[in-house]
Amino acid sequence: MERLRRRRPVFHSEADLQHGFARVLWELVPEVESRLEVPQRRSDRTEYLDLLCTGPEAGTCVEFKYFTRRWEGVAGDPSEPYALRAHAATDLARLHFVRDIARLERFCVRTDRNGLALMLTNEPALWTPPAPGDRTTRDHEFRIHAGNELTGTRLWAKGAYEPNTCVLGGTYPLVWDAYSKQDGPGGEFRYLAVFVSPSPGATASGRQAPV
Repeated sequence: MERLRRRRPVFHSEADLQHGFARVLWELVPEVESRLEVPQRRSDRTEYLDLLCTGPEAGTCVEFKYFTRRWEGVAGDPSEPYALRAHAATDLARLHFVRDIARLERFCVRTDRNGLALMLTNEPALWTPPAPGDRTTRDHEFRIHAGNELTGTRLWAKGAYEPNTCVLGGTYPLVWDAYSKQDGPGGEFRYLAVFVSPSPGATASGRQAPV
């Protein structure tokens, strides 16, 4: 992330972030192969992984989220203009990030595979803890602010909408780090990195371990 921020302090889109990350990874460790949008086939459906990094002995699955508020300016080296749009729905940003963690737990069913969920944003509402006394929102159990922790079953609107329920097998403390600081409102960018270990019962082949 240190190398990435020096070259690309801002991105145009999530796809731009994915490409920039993969390029810096190749520069730092050229022996690691990276593939974007890799299918992960299951018996009932196929899901697509944002980035699969494969080294000589192990692999890492990476899921990206790039959530922005409105910002316009010039950044980078060489410099270029950016005009970021406002995504607005922070509750859905939280939901989708927690879903990424759950997806990575499904993908990391091999002992030689781990995961990384990465959120980059200039929206302070995502990293700022709610004020004391704030009303309980439908995404209350999906909060990803600094100092919070995600684990177990996460219910959307106290379980009123079951399709959004997420079940996490691991425990994930949430720590935000500074990414870049640009001029003007919306110019501060931070990132959240959540690391996912191989799932309990993982095997070398990825097949279900016998009970």
